[in-house]
This record gives sequence, structure tokens and C-alpha cells, in this order.
Amino acid sequence: DFCMEGRDRVIEYVGERYGRDRVSQIITYGTMAARAVVRDTGRVLGHPYGFVDRIAKLIPNAPGVEMTLGIALQQEAELAALYAEDDEVRSLIDLARQLEGLVRNAGRHAGGIVIAPREITEFTPLYQVAGEKTAVTQFDKDDVEATGLVKFDFLGLRTLTIIDRAVRVINAEREAGGEAPVDIRQLPLDDPATFALLKACKTICVFQLESPGMRDLMRRLQPDSFGDIVALVALFRPGPLQSGMVDDFINRKHADASQPIDYLHPDLEPVLRETYGVILYQEQVMQIAQRLAGYSLGEADLLRRAMGKKKAEEMAKQRAGFTDRAAERGTDRGRATGIFDLMEKFAGYGFNKSHSAAYALLAYQTAWLKANHPAAFMAAVMTTEMDNTDALVVQKRECAALGIELRPPDVNVSKHAFTVEAGNSIRYGLGAIKGVGQGAAEHIVAQRNESGIYRSLQDFCVRVGGQKLGRRPVEALIKAGALDALGPNRPSLLAELPRAMDAADQAAAADRAGQEDMFGAPASQPAAEQVVPELADWGLGRKLQAERESLGLYLSGHPFDQYRADQPFICSSTIEGLISEPPPVAGEFRGPAREVTVGGIVASIRKRGSRVSVELDDGTGTIEVGFFQEAYDRWRHLLGSQALVAISGSLRFDEFINGWRLAAKDVLDLDRLVEARATGLLLRWRTDVERNLTPELLKNVLEPHRPGRCAVTVHYRHNGGQARLVLGSDWSIRPARELRERLSELVGNDGFRFVYEGPRQ
Repeated sequence: DFCMEGRDRVIEYVGERYGRDRVSQIITYGTMAARAVVRDTGRVLGHPYGFVDRIAKLIPNAPGVEMTLGIALQQEAELAALYAEDDEVRSLIDLARQLEGLVRNAGRHAGGIVIAPREITEFTPLYQVAGEKTAVTQFDKDDVEATGLVKFDFLGLRTLTIIDRAVRVINAEREAGGEAPVDIRQLPLDDPATFALLKACKTICVFQLESPGMRDLMRRLQPDSFGDIVALVALFRPGPLQSGMVDDFINRKHADASQPIDYLHPDLEPVLRETYGVILYQEQVMQIAQRLAGYSLGEADLLRRAMGKKKAEEMAKQRAGFTDRAAERGTDRGRATGIFDLMEKFAGYGFNKSHSAAYALLAYQTAWLKANHPAAFMAAVMTTEMDNTDALVVQKRECAALGIELRPPDVNVSKHAFTVEAGNSIRYGLGAIKGVGQGAAEHIVAQRNESGIYRSLQDFCVRVGGQKLGRRPVEALIKAGALDALGPNRPSLLAELPRAMDAADQAAAADRAGQEDMFGAPASQPAAEQVVPELADWGLGRKLQAERESLGLYLSGHPFDQYRADQPFICSSTIEGLISEPPPVAGEFRGPAREVTVGGIVASIRKRGSRVSVELDDGTGTIEVGFFQEAYDRWRHLLGSQALVAISGSLRFDEFINGWRLAAKDVLDLDRLVEARATGLLLRWRTDVERNLTPELLKNVLEPHRPGRCAVTVHYRHNGGQARLVLGSDWSIRPARELRERLSELVGNDGFRFVYEGPRQ
């Protein structure tokens, strides 16, 4: 494994060292899978995109299943019905099934390299991948091995890149403060802050230790030494988890000192002490054979391999040999056979300790960085994941949990990557904005460094616009908030953009013609400060929608924030409140499922056979909600992507996903639920703050939502005086989403709230 940014240098070195005519990367063949073959066939047949897309999306995407069109027709009732009833669908799928599985394209293996003893073409033909500088073998990884060549995997490991980035940031800051640099290879392996973080299971983004199952294992184990981390990596696998080995290890670690640990034989205590008498590592199997039966290292390794293959005849032979040799060295034959049987049992689950220790060291280093330098660590993590929106959503939430402020992108401050700023904060990277690639982001930064900050939208477009940054990337920058400092608000900047881009085009044309302005300066000189006409600002909902379009996530808030004041009256709890409850202890009576109601947005939908899994997100956390297909079909019209809903159901701890899961019983549109329960609207009107609000404007805002059951009360403040104004019953309104949006634009989310009668949920 190498740092992602250094992997290509290693491959380049291998070519230089062994000869470019002897070194090659390996080809991969991409085949036409079920969804892809439907899309390709539909495109060639000239079907509309929407028609083909609808069919392709009906093909299940089940993890671990090699999906085919035949299996899809069996599993997906809607697809089967379309196939039976629609001649065009049937013709498309029948033709696609004939093409399914054929090789579609050639590519390059992620890490495979072959080094030949002579010219590579003596062993395999080569293929030039389109757009690539170097050739690859025409034989795939299996055929390359069959020719006798040795295949090496040079993999890019993201964790090494994260560590490198974080350490460089930390050491730059330490150098500026006159402190000695951090040497990540010489960290003390007993850092209290690191083990406090591990014991608290705050290991999101920590290498190997961030999954829910691993966090639960850490909660039970409570690691307090580096050896415990090595053991964690080895234990968190199906074999140890299912065999009872994990429970034995944890129980023995936390056992009372008066309860002695059974090491099987006095001579084996030095071998098994660190794992509390449990045979966990393959190396321990070899050491037991050495100490108890006098095996050489070579013989012990052959024994380990034989145990892994589990051939009955070979194992009988090995058992007899081990027992005889142990008896010759003074061990009782029955005891020796019993120890061999234990070795055989655990050898099937045993893990290579050197591999586990190497991964544990990276786990410790990332945990140390998170515990001691959280902002630098999270900035490095987010930079390496800037193209992975799902990961950035999790990391944004983790920044909030760590008390790190995630500041919006800003063309006058941001760089391509996420960067650390004073006050335990991170500045969003320009490279994470959709449509703004690394080249464009670096061009923006270079222009800023060369000619100073950008003073207006026109100044920005003239200096960086044109061929290097077209209109769409600038729109994305505006929607993401990266140009907020250059105008009154985002809708005003978008409205002004055509004029600014025209100015940029004129300046570029003048540059090409070699023109100068009347004072002798180049025509593309930064434009004078420009006043952008101010339009009404967006409400929170529209602002967040624009951020999601440009960033892939909500940055300045969350759509459910508009309902935060309503939440106690329409939901049982926040999602964070539900999922943060400790799981039931294994073996204890778990009691009946709890009936709850939670609200949020539909973050994702996944089909799993006859069940549908919906991820619900309320800005505090996410929870998986399970639907049977029939129930999902009943509420499908409410469960669109990013839809705001409230879901009632039974809450249980799911051991398979190792987390809380909701079994859905009812789904309601969030606004309909508010409309059914709210009895009033409380509005704050401060004339010194809400200067744009007038009686006529308020009338126009409320008018479309009459009549209703919510009485309107206005808290009015003017020139130090205040009054409570209750509008007449004919001005009672319905709490529709459109009204909520308009009020948010006028007085902000904290300037109004709906009133409920009765207790909280």
C-alpha cells in the first residue's frame, strides 16, 4: 500500500529500475452488466432517455449478488409486468439479454503490475488503452499468472494520504510557532487522549475502527494498550465473532484478578499472555508447535498451512506427529492432543499478526491525529473524499460533533483543498464544488495570490472567466456561497452574472486584439468596484436546495431546521436521541419494540429483495427505516428523494446492521402533520430588523393560506415599545410549506413558530 499521491511515482520507479520493456500494468475487461446493457441497447435503438432510465432503475442493485436480467425479471414484479404488457420493453430486454455479459471495454487494473525477467512481449501481447501513455498486458490478472509472471499489487491507500496531509499541516503550524515537528513514525503508543477517544468509541474516520460493529466491539473491549488495537483488527472478522472467540477474549480481559487465566500449559504463558490465553494469531500456532513439540520454524509454518487447508488425512498425520513430539518433551499425551485440537479449531480463524499490527499502527496514528489535532485531521479526510458526497455528509456531521466549525467556500479565502483556519475551524475547499475542477480552483487561487482579492462579481469574472471558468462553474460557485462576499445575496449575484460574463468576454477579446484602455492599461485589468442590484434573498429552503445542487450536501443548514421548533410536538425524539441509546446487552431480555414517530428528509432508498430500506435524516443523525414492498408501494408517492416526511413505526435494535432500525407502519407528509396539529402562528415583527415587512406585505403573504385553524399573533416592536396583536378569526391560516418559506425569507427561521396545544410527544 502506498499514499494515493505517491503510487504513480512508485510505478514510475519500477519502470526505471527494471526496464520499461519488462514492466507493465494489467488489463481489465469491463462487461455489459444488467443495467448497463439495457442503457446501451436502448440508446442504440433510439428510445428516449426517460423510457430507458425507468427500465434500468427497476433492475435491483443487491449487494453481493451478480444481478442478471433473468434474475431481475424474477425479483422485480413491476419490471416483469412491463415486460409482459409492453412490446417495446419486451423487445428491448430480449435484445439486451443476448448482449449481456459481453466485453464492453478495456481498462487498467487498479494496482496490478507485472515485472518480467525478459521483455514483457515474450510472455504477453500488449494493448494501448485509449488516452493512456503506457500500454497494458492483453492477458488479464489470471492469465498473466498462468504464463508464469509474478503479479504485484501496488495499491493506493487513502489513509496514508490522509496522514501525510494532516502531518504537513500540523508541522507547518508548529514550525511557525517555533515548535519541533511531529514525527508520525515515533508517536508514543500510550497517549491518554488517543485511548480516551477509542474507549468513547468516537472513531468515525479512524482507519479500520469506524464501522458500527467495530465501535460496539471497542465499547465492550475498552482498549487500553496498542496490543488491544492489534487484537481488535484480528477479532473483527466473521470467524472470531461467530465462534465465541471474541466473547472469551473480552471476558478474560475484564476478569477479576482472582480468576486465573488458563494458558493450556505453563510453557505457553509467554506465547498466550497478550491474548489472555486465546489463540488469536497464526504466529501463536507456530510458537506453540515450537515450544511444546520442538518444531523448527519451517516445520511450524507447514503445520499452520495444513491447519488452514483442513484436509482430514493430513490433519490426522499432523496430530499424531505433534502428540508424539510433545510427549517426548514431557507433555502428557492427552493434554498434547487437546492442545492440538484447540490449535486446529482456532487456526481456521487465526489472523496474521504482522498484518494486523501494520493496520493497527495506521489505526492508532489516525486516532492520535483525531484526538490531538482534530481540525487538521478532518480537513485531510475531507480533502481525500471531496468527490464522495455521501462521505462528506458523514464528515460534516462529525466536524459538528467535534466542535469544529465548517466554514463555507469563499473565493477570497479558500484553496482547492479543505484548509484549517484559526479558531478550530475548516474552510470548505473549492475543489469540492461540482463543476469546479482542480485546474479551475487552482487558477482562482493563483489569480488571487497574484493580483489580490476579488472585489466584485465582474472583477472575478474578468480575471478568471472565459475558457478557464465558464458560466456554469461560476453559477455553482454562487449557489455554494463562494461569492457571497462579492454581492448582497445569491439571487442578486445570479441575476448579475450574464452582464459580468459579457464583461469578461469583452476583456478577453480585447486582450486577444492587444488593445489597451484610454489610460494605457491592459483591457483585462481588474474592473472597478461594481454595485450589484439587490434582489429579495432566498428563504432557507431555496438556499439549501441550491447548496445541494452545487455541493451535493446542505452546508449552511438542513431542510428539517425549518421544523426544529415543531419537532417536540410532532415527533417522539430527534434521530440522534434514538440512535444514541445504548444497544441491549446480548442475552438479556430485550422487551417489545417501542412505537415512535420521527421526522426528516428521505436521504436514500435501497431495494433488498422484497424489502425496501429508506434512510431518514433530520440533521442530527440518520436511521434506517424498513418497508415491505407492499407498504412501500402504498406510500411511494410520499417517499421521493429529499422529501420531508414523518414516519411512525416499531423501533428495535438490529443485530445485523448493529444499530437501531425502524419498521414503518405509517408515513405522513410533514406539512400535513403540522397542519393537523398546529393551532396558532406566532410572528415576531421588529421594525428595526424586519425593515422590509409592511402591513400590506404581511397581508399578501397570509392571504393565500386563508382560511385555516391557526390563529395569528404578532409580537410587534417599534421605537422601544411593543405590543401583542391578535388577528381576527377570519385571518386564521393553514400552515403550508409555501407560507413557511415566505416567512423564513421575511423574518428568518427564528422569527416565527407554530403553536400547539397539549403535551409534547
